[in-house]
Amino acid sequence: MTETFPAEAPASQDLFDRALAVVPGGVNSPVRAFRAVGGTPRFMVRGEGAYLFDADGRRYLDLICSWGPLVLGHAHPAVIEAVTRAAAKGTSFGAPTPGEVELAEEIVSRTPVDQVRLVNSGTEATMSAIRLARGFTDRPKIIKFAGCYHGHSDGLLAAAGSGVATLAAARTEADLAGLPDSPGVTRSAAAETIVLPYNDLAAVEAVFAVEGDQIAAIITEAAAGNMGVVPPAPGFNAGLADLAHRHGALLILDEVMTGFRVARGGWAELSASRGEPIAADLITFGKVMGGGLPAAAFGGRHEVMGHLAPAGPVYQAGTLSGNPLASAAGLATLRECTSGTYATLDRTAAQLSGLASKALDAVGVAHRLQHAGNMFSIFFTSGEVTNYDQARAQHVAAFTAFFQAMLAHGVYLPPSAFEAWFVSTAIDDDAVEVFARALPAAAEAAAAATSVTPEGGGA
Repeated sequence: MTETFPAEAPASQDLFDRALAVVPGGVNSPVRAFRAVGGTPRFMVRGEGAYLFDADGRRYLDLICSWGPLVLGHAHPAVIEAVTRAAAKGTSFGAPTPGEVELAEEIVSRTPVDQVRLVNSGTEATMSAIRLARGFTDRPKIIKFAGCYHGHSDGLLAAAGSGVATLAAARTEADLAGLPDSPGVTRSAAAETIVLPYNDLAAVEAVFAVEGDQIAAIITEAAAGNMGVVPPAPGFNAGLADLAHRHGALLILDEVMTGFRVARGGWAELSASRGEPIAADLITFGKVMGGGLPAAAFGGRHEVMGHLAPAGPVYQAGTLSGNPLASAAGLATLRECTSGTYATLDRTAAQLSGLASKALDAVGVAHRLQHAGNMFSIFFTSGEVTNYDQARAQHVAAFTAFFQAMLAHGVYLPPSAFEAWFVSTAIDDDAVEVFARALPAAAEAAAAATSVTPEGGGA
């Protein structure tokens, strides 16, 4: 038997009540509010290895890992030492530092890019990469894919998946035609964004045939993780590069989530190792390269990056970019990430996802397990999931029941059916046992939910 936590979490609830008075919705990023799954958001006070500890003193096996960055687990000694050493010298200088040069060198050595510019968030990286693509090509329009999330800049909040999918009811096809997902984003801001179905090369080719001379770039997640995990179909990413280049456009590969998590060199390396190299012009990075601190980057070949200020006319700046603490955390994390690290992550992801699928099979719950490297998620549906519409057709109530039962048994999953699950190297045999013991009750809860709720309930 495993300890079962009550649904009530009084210390977290007290903190949430206080937060509601001073923070919109009580949280600083919407998915944290538990709106999609109900109940009290857990306020975390400490992380150690594979576990999180909340304000009520409860311990949870963490399968969010700060939404991806913590490949080594919480409070890894090498990362803590690096940050502590950096902090003792000062937290910010507003001037170049050796650490940011070393971090940039490490990224360039691992990936196909020639140069990188460090920024502070994935949103900033993708926003800047798109500005650079437009400046380089002197064209206005961008192609993105429904369900792919590239941050919350105005032009990209169209059919953006992830948090938007979590908060919104299912939308119609008409809503995918470059219309904004959020009030405050004008139609004109979204009008230069062409939204197409993910994994559909024919749709991309058709748009280029009509508007090719207006399209600056295609942006795509290297492997979609913001509608749940939906890997690219064989040849999809390479096909995007080919179509873009035939029409004088660029391909921006968003590796904010996959970069340095699925392989030493990210999805670009993983794809090349499978015989499908991707000729991306710009790549965005985040998450792991910050080691849990705010850091991101975008990079590409010399010809394109040379258009960025101060070398060229495309402006981008950031007071805290290359922050010494974030650079230290990111560099320490990357240096710990060897080929053995990724072999461990792959084994752990396969083990946990296999256990979850087996438990759901045992009680007859229809589901689909999908991987992109060591990122994975479970869709509560009997149908295939290759795009956003199919992802949204899943039985969201079944996920909610599964989530709540896992939480009660000490496993912290992403509080949304539209997110990836993440593992760390800190997950050992004891942690796997915690996960395994939680599964029977969670599978039964999902089974009960599927028996009373129609499929496709939305989030």
